[in-house]
Amino acid sequence: MRVVTFGELMLRLAPEGYLRFVQSDKYEATFGGAEANVAVSLANYGVNAAFVSKLPEHEIGQCAVNSLRKFGVDTSEIVRGGARVGIYYCEKGASQRPSKVIYDRAGSSIACAERTDFNWEKILNGADWFHFTGITPALSDNVADITLDALKVCRSKGITVSCDLNFRKKLWSKDKAGKVMGELMQYVDYCIANEEDAKDVFGIEADNTDITSGKLDRNGYISVARKLTDRFSFKGVAITLRESLSANDNNWSGMLYTGDKAYFSKKYAMHIVDRVGGGDSFGGGLIYSLANGYDPQKAIEFAIAASCLKHSIEGDYNMVSLKEVETLAGGDASGRVQR
Repeated sequence: MRVVTFGELMLRLAPEGYLRFVQSDKYEATFGGAEANVAVSLANYGVNAAFVSKLPEHEIGQCAVNSLRKFGVDTSEIVRGGARVGIYYCEKGASQRPSKVIYDRAGSSIACAERTDFNWEKILNGADWFHFTGITPALSDNVADITLDALKVCRSKGITVSCDLNFRKKLWSKDKAGKVMGELMQYVDYCIANEEDAKDVFGIEADNTDITSGKLDRNGYISVARKLTDRFSFKGVAITLRESLSANDNNWSGMLYTGDKAYFSKKYAMHIVDRVGGGDSFGGGLIYSLANGYDPQKAIEFAIAASCLKHSIEGDYNMVSLKEVETLAGGDASGRVQR
Protein backbone atom coordinates (compact mmCIF):
# COMPACT_ATOMS: atom_id res chain seq x y z
CA MET A 1 0.00 0.00 0.00
CA ARG A 2 1.25 3.47 -0.91
CA VAL A 3 -0.20 6.60 0.72
CA VAL A 4 0.59 10.12 -0.50
CA THR A 5 -0.05 13.17 1.70
CA PHE A 6 0.15 16.81 0.60
CA GLY A 7 0.59 19.94 2.70
CA GLU A 8 2.94 22.26 4.55
CA LEU A 9 5.80 21.19 6.81
CA MET A 10 6.67 23.89 9.34
CA LEU A 11 9.35 24.68 11.86
CA ARG A 12 7.86 24.45 15.36
CA LEU A 13 9.40 26.69 18.02
CA ALA A 14 8.27 26.01 21.58
CA PRO A 15 9.34 27.20 25.05
CA GLU A 16 10.70 24.52 27.33
CA GLY A 17 8.12 22.62 29.37
CA TYR A 18 5.17 24.79 30.37
CA LEU A 19 6.92 28.16 30.18
CA ARG A 20 4.98 30.98 28.54
CA PHE A 21 6.23 32.86 25.49
CA VAL A 22 6.99 35.93 27.59
CA GLN A 23 9.06 33.86 30.03
CA SER A 24 11.27 32.12 27.49
CA ASP A 25 14.76 33.02 26.38
CA LYS A 26 15.20 29.85 24.31
CA TYR A 27 12.96 27.70 22.17
CA GLU A 28 13.07 24.06 21.15
CA ALA A 29 13.07 23.59 17.38
CA THR A 30 11.24 20.64 15.83
CA PHE A 31 9.13 20.19 12.70
CA GLY A 32 5.51 19.36 12.05
CA GLY A 33 2.44 19.90 9.95
CA ALA A 34 -0.88 18.13 9.58
CA GLU A 35 -0.24 15.98 6.52
CA ALA A 36 3.41 15.37 7.40
CA ASN A 37 2.26 14.13 10.81
CA VAL A 38 -0.05 11.64 9.10
CA ALA A 39 2.78 10.42 6.87
CA VAL A 40 5.03 9.81 9.90
CA SER A 41 2.31 7.83 11.67
CA LEU A 42 1.81 5.63 8.62
CA ALA A 43 5.54 5.10 8.09
CA ASN A 44 5.83 3.99 11.72
CA TYR A 45 3.16 1.36 11.01
CA GLY A 46 5.22 0.03 8.09
CA VAL A 47 3.26 1.77 5.32
CA ASN A 48 4.94 3.15 2.18
CA ALA A 49 4.09 6.80 2.98
CA ALA A 50 5.13 9.80 0.91
CA PHE A 51 4.85 13.48 1.78
CA VAL A 52 4.57 16.12 -0.96
CA SER A 53 5.24 19.82 -0.43
CA LYS A 54 7.60 22.62 -1.44
CA LEU A 55 10.52 23.65 0.77
CA PRO A 56 13.53 25.97 0.31
CA GLU A 57 16.84 24.57 -0.86
CA HIS A 58 18.72 26.04 2.11
CA GLU A 59 19.78 24.19 5.25
CA ILE A 60 16.59 24.80 7.24
CA GLY A 61 14.58 23.35 4.37
CA GLN A 62 16.88 20.33 4.41
CA CYS A 63 16.43 19.95 8.17
CA ALA A 64 12.69 19.78 7.58
CA VAL A 65 13.14 17.08 4.94
CA ASN A 66 15.51 15.15 7.20
CA SER A 67 12.96 15.19 10.04
CA LEU A 68 10.73 13.02 7.84
CA ARG A 69 13.43 10.83 6.33
CA LYS A 70 14.52 9.47 9.71
CA PHE A 71 11.08 7.91 10.11
CA GLY A 72 11.15 6.39 6.64
CA VAL A 73 8.81 8.84 4.93
CA ASP A 74 9.40 9.12 1.16
CA THR A 75 10.43 12.73 0.49
CA SER A 76 11.45 12.26 -3.15
CA GLU A 77 8.52 14.30 -4.50
CA ILE A 78 9.10 17.36 -2.29
CA VAL A 79 9.77 20.29 -4.61
CA ARG A 80 12.73 22.45 -3.61
CA GLY A 81 12.68 26.21 -4.00
CA GLY A 82 11.06 29.35 -2.65
CA ALA A 83 12.11 31.69 0.12
CA ARG A 84 11.24 30.27 3.49
CA VAL A 85 9.99 27.52 5.77
CA GLY A 86 6.78 28.43 7.56
CA ILE A 87 7.05 28.74 11.34
CA TYR A 88 4.64 28.25 14.17
CA TYR A 89 5.17 29.02 17.84
CA CYS A 90 3.53 26.71 20.37
CA GLU A 91 2.96 27.49 24.04
CA LYS A 92 1.67 24.47 25.94
CA GLY A 93 -1.27 25.10 28.24
CA ALA A 94 -1.68 23.77 31.75
CA SER A 95 -4.65 23.36 34.04
CA GLN A 96 -7.20 26.03 33.03
CA ARG A 97 -4.69 27.95 30.86
CA PRO A 98 -5.12 26.91 27.21
CA SER A 99 -2.36 26.20 24.75
CA LYS A 100 -1.56 28.95 22.24
CA VAL A 101 -0.32 28.83 18.66
CA ILE A 102 1.10 31.80 16.73
CA TYR A 103 1.70 31.42 12.99
CA ASP A 104 4.52 32.99 11.00
CA ARG A 105 3.91 31.23 7.71
CA ALA A 106 3.02 33.96 5.20
CA GLY A 107 5.19 33.74 2.10
CA SER A 108 6.35 30.19 2.77
CA SER A 109 7.58 28.11 -0.16
CA ILE A 110 4.44 25.99 -0.36
CA ALA A 111 2.11 28.98 0.02
CA CYS A 112 3.83 30.58 -2.99
CA ALA A 113 3.95 27.38 -5.05
CA GLU A 114 2.74 27.28 -8.66
CA ARG A 115 0.58 24.63 -10.28
CA THR A 116 3.44 23.75 -12.61
CA ASP A 117 5.59 22.72 -9.62
CA PHE A 118 3.70 19.42 -9.25
CA ASN A 119 3.33 16.65 -11.82
CA TRP A 120 0.47 14.78 -10.17
CA GLU A 121 0.32 12.06 -12.81
CA LYS A 122 3.87 11.12 -11.85
CA ILE A 123 3.53 11.76 -8.11
CA LEU A 124 0.40 9.64 -7.79
CA ASN A 125 1.56 6.79 -10.00
CA GLY A 126 1.12 3.62 -7.96
CA ALA A 127 -0.63 5.38 -5.07
CA ASP A 128 -3.56 3.72 -3.32
CA TRP A 129 -4.57 6.58 -0.99
CA PHE A 130 -4.26 10.38 -0.98
CA HIS A 131 -4.68 12.54 2.11
CA PHE A 132 -4.92 16.29 2.63
CA THR A 133 -6.48 18.67 5.15
CA GLY A 134 -8.40 21.92 5.03
CA ILE A 135 -5.21 23.71 6.08
CA THR A 136 -3.57 23.14 2.69
CA PRO A 137 -6.06 24.91 0.36
CA ALA A 138 -6.28 27.70 2.95
CA LEU A 139 -2.63 28.65 2.33
CA SER A 140 -3.34 30.46 -0.95
CA ASP A 141 -5.62 30.37 -3.97
CA ASN A 142 -2.83 28.72 -5.95
CA VAL A 143 -2.47 25.93 -3.40
CA ALA A 144 -6.24 25.39 -3.47
CA ASP A 145 -5.96 24.96 -7.26
CA ILE A 146 -2.98 22.61 -6.84
CA THR A 147 -5.02 20.52 -4.41
CA LEU A 148 -7.90 20.33 -6.88
CA ASP A 149 -5.45 19.25 -9.60
CA ALA A 150 -4.30 16.39 -7.37
CA LEU A 151 -7.86 15.33 -6.58
CA LYS A 152 -8.82 15.19 -10.24
CA VAL A 153 -5.90 12.86 -10.92
CA CYS A 154 -6.93 10.74 -7.92
CA ARG A 155 -10.41 10.42 -9.40
CA SER A 156 -9.03 9.39 -12.79
CA LYS A 157 -6.76 6.77 -11.19
CA GLY A 158 -9.34 5.43 -8.72
CA ILE A 159 -7.28 6.49 -5.69
CA THR A 160 -9.08 6.63 -2.34
CA VAL A 161 -9.08 10.16 -0.87
CA SER A 162 -9.38 11.30 2.74
CA CYS A 163 -9.61 14.83 4.10
CA ASP A 164 -9.48 16.26 7.60
CA LEU A 165 -11.53 19.47 7.52
CA ASN A 166 -9.13 21.16 10.00
CA PHE A 167 -10.62 24.67 9.83
CA ARG A 168 -8.10 27.37 10.84
CA LYS A 169 -9.68 30.77 11.38
CA LYS A 170 -6.25 32.43 11.29
CA LEU A 171 -5.84 31.33 7.66
CA TRP A 172 -9.23 32.07 6.06
CA SER A 173 -12.84 32.98 6.70
CA LYS A 174 -15.66 30.52 7.26
CA ASP A 175 -17.37 31.70 4.08
CA LYS A 176 -14.31 31.10 1.90
CA ALA A 177 -13.59 27.79 3.59
CA GLY A 178 -17.12 26.62 2.89
CA LYS A 179 -16.93 27.60 -0.78
CA VAL A 180 -13.49 26.11 -1.49
CA MET A 181 -13.89 22.98 0.61
CA GLY A 182 -17.35 22.40 -0.82
CA GLU A 183 -15.81 22.07 -4.29
CA LEU A 184 -13.02 19.77 -3.08
CA MET A 185 -15.32 17.48 -1.08
CA GLN A 186 -16.88 16.00 -4.21
CA TYR A 187 -13.60 14.12 -4.70
CA VAL A 188 -13.32 12.87 -1.09
CA ASP A 189 -14.22 9.36 0.08
CA TYR A 190 -13.57 9.70 3.84
CA CYS A 191 -14.05 12.91 5.79
CA ILE A 192 -12.47 13.49 9.20
CA ALA A 193 -13.74 16.23 11.50
CA ASN A 194 -13.94 17.34 15.11
CA GLU A 195 -16.80 18.88 17.07
CA GLU A 196 -16.26 22.33 15.51
CA ASP A 197 -15.19 21.78 11.90
CA ALA A 198 -18.50 20.75 10.36
CA LYS A 199 -20.16 23.81 11.90
CA ASP A 200 -17.43 26.28 10.92
CA VAL A 201 -16.99 25.07 7.33
CA PHE A 202 -20.45 23.83 6.34
CA GLY A 203 -22.79 25.20 9.00
CA ILE A 204 -23.67 21.70 10.20
CA GLU A 205 -23.90 21.65 13.99
CA ALA A 206 -24.30 18.86 16.55
CA ASP A 207 -27.45 19.19 18.63
CA ASN A 208 -27.32 19.32 22.44
CA THR A 209 -23.56 19.84 22.51
CA ASP A 210 -21.45 22.54 24.14
CA ILE A 211 -17.74 22.17 23.32
CA THR A 212 -16.78 24.70 25.99
CA SER A 213 -18.48 22.85 28.82
CA GLY A 214 -17.45 19.50 27.40
CA LYS A 215 -21.01 18.21 27.12
CA LEU A 216 -21.36 15.87 24.15
CA ASP A 217 -24.42 14.13 22.75
CA ARG A 218 -23.88 11.07 20.57
CA ASN A 219 -27.10 11.48 18.60
CA GLY A 220 -26.02 14.97 17.60
CA TYR A 221 -22.84 13.65 16.01
CA ILE A 222 -24.68 10.91 14.19
CA SER A 223 -26.87 13.63 12.73
CA VAL A 224 -23.82 15.67 11.66
CA ALA A 225 -22.22 12.66 9.98
CA ARG A 226 -25.44 11.75 8.21
CA LYS A 227 -25.89 15.31 6.90
CA LEU A 228 -22.29 15.42 5.66
CA THR A 229 -22.74 12.06 3.96
CA ASP A 230 -26.02 13.11 2.36
CA ARG A 231 -24.44 16.30 1.02
CA PHE A 232 -21.18 14.85 -0.30
CA SER A 233 -21.81 11.10 -0.69
CA PHE A 234 -18.89 10.14 1.55
CA LYS A 235 -18.10 6.48 2.14
CA GLY A 236 -17.43 7.37 5.75
CA VAL A 237 -17.25 10.24 8.22
CA ALA A 238 -14.99 10.04 11.28
CA ILE A 239 -15.42 12.48 14.15
CA THR A 240 -13.15 12.90 17.16
CA LEU A 241 -14.98 13.62 20.43
CA ARG A 242 -12.97 15.67 22.88
CA GLU A 243 -14.35 16.48 26.34
CA SER A 244 -12.04 19.10 27.81
CA LEU A 245 -11.91 19.03 31.58
CA SER A 246 -8.80 21.25 31.53
CA ALA A 247 -5.79 21.84 29.28
CA ASN A 248 -4.16 18.77 30.85
CA ASP A 249 -7.07 16.38 31.22
CA ASN A 250 -9.47 15.37 28.47
CA ASN A 251 -11.82 12.52 27.76
CA TRP A 252 -11.16 11.26 24.24
CA SER A 253 -13.21 9.04 21.95
CA GLY A 254 -14.31 8.84 18.34
CA MET A 255 -17.08 7.89 15.96
CA LEU A 256 -17.01 6.36 12.49
CA TYR A 257 -20.19 6.69 10.46
CA THR A 258 -20.36 4.38 7.47
CA GLY A 259 -23.05 2.34 5.78
CA ASP A 260 -25.73 4.43 7.52
CA LYS A 261 -24.51 3.22 10.91
CA ALA A 262 -22.43 4.86 13.65
CA TYR A 263 -19.65 3.06 15.50
CA PHE A 264 -18.29 4.60 18.71
CA SER A 265 -14.93 3.81 20.27
CA LYS A 266 -14.24 3.29 23.94
CA LYS A 267 -13.48 6.49 25.87
CA TYR A 268 -10.01 7.28 27.25
CA ALA A 269 -9.33 9.59 30.19
CA MET A 270 -6.10 11.28 29.07
CA HIS A 271 -3.52 13.28 31.00
CA ILE A 272 -1.98 15.31 28.19
CA VAL A 273 1.70 15.85 27.53
CA ASP A 274 1.22 17.54 24.12
CA ARG A 275 -2.08 17.70 22.25
CA VAL A 276 -0.76 19.20 18.99
CA GLY A 277 -0.95 16.53 16.31
CA GLY A 278 -3.63 14.56 18.12
CA GLY A 279 -6.10 14.84 15.28
CA ASP A 280 -3.44 13.97 12.70
CA SER A 281 -2.53 10.80 14.57
CA PHE A 282 -6.22 9.90 14.52
CA GLY A 283 -6.22 10.41 10.75
CA GLY A 284 -3.14 8.25 10.33
CA GLY A 285 -4.70 5.49 12.39
CA LEU A 286 -7.96 5.68 10.47
CA ILE A 287 -6.22 5.50 7.09
CA TYR A 288 -4.16 2.52 8.21
CA SER A 289 -7.13 0.60 9.57
CA LEU A 290 -9.49 1.28 6.66
CA ALA A 291 -6.85 0.60 4.00
CA ASN A 292 -6.11 -2.73 5.69
CA GLY A 293 -9.74 -3.78 5.63
CA TYR A 294 -10.55 -3.46 9.34
CA ASP A 295 -14.25 -3.63 10.13
CA PRO A 296 -15.73 -0.26 11.23
CA GLN A 297 -15.61 -0.97 14.98
CA LYS A 298 -12.02 -2.19 14.87
CA ALA A 299 -11.07 0.75 12.64
CA ILE A 300 -12.37 3.41 15.02
CA GLU A 301 -10.84 1.65 18.02
CA PHE A 302 -7.44 1.59 16.31
CA ALA A 303 -7.64 5.24 15.23
CA ILE A 304 -8.65 6.60 18.64
CA ALA A 305 -6.05 4.45 20.43
CA ALA A 306 -3.32 5.81 18.12
CA SER A 307 -4.45 9.34 18.88
CA CYS A 308 -4.68 8.72 22.60
CA LEU A 309 -1.04 7.62 22.62
CA LYS A 310 0.01 10.71 20.67
CA HIS A 311 -1.25 12.95 23.47
CA SER A 312 1.52 11.47 25.63
CA ILE A 313 4.32 12.45 23.23
CA GLU A 314 6.16 15.76 22.86
CA GLY A 315 6.14 17.33 19.40
CA ASP A 316 3.93 16.95 16.35
CA TYR A 317 4.93 13.44 15.28
CA ASN A 318 3.25 10.34 16.71
CA MET A 319 6.27 8.18 17.48
CA VAL A 320 4.52 4.93 18.34
CA SER A 321 4.66 1.48 16.83
CA LEU A 322 1.90 -0.64 15.35
CA LYS A 323 2.19 -3.05 18.27
CA GLU A 324 1.76 -0.26 20.84
CA VAL A 325 -1.44 0.94 19.17
CA GLU A 326 -2.80 -2.59 18.87
CA THR A 327 -2.09 -3.23 22.55
CA LEU A 328 -4.04 -0.17 23.67
CA ALA A 329 -6.85 -0.74 21.18
CA GLY A 330 -7.06 -4.29 22.47
CA GLY A 331 -7.86 -3.09 25.96
CA ASP A 332 -4.51 -2.79 27.79
CA ALA A 333 -4.60 0.80 29.07
CA SER A 334 -2.77 0.06 32.32
CA GLY A 335 0.39 1.99 31.47
CA ARG A 336 2.39 -0.62 33.37
CA VAL A 337 6.13 -0.81 32.77
CA GLN A 338 7.00 -3.11 29.87
CA ARG A 339 9.96 -5.33 30.79
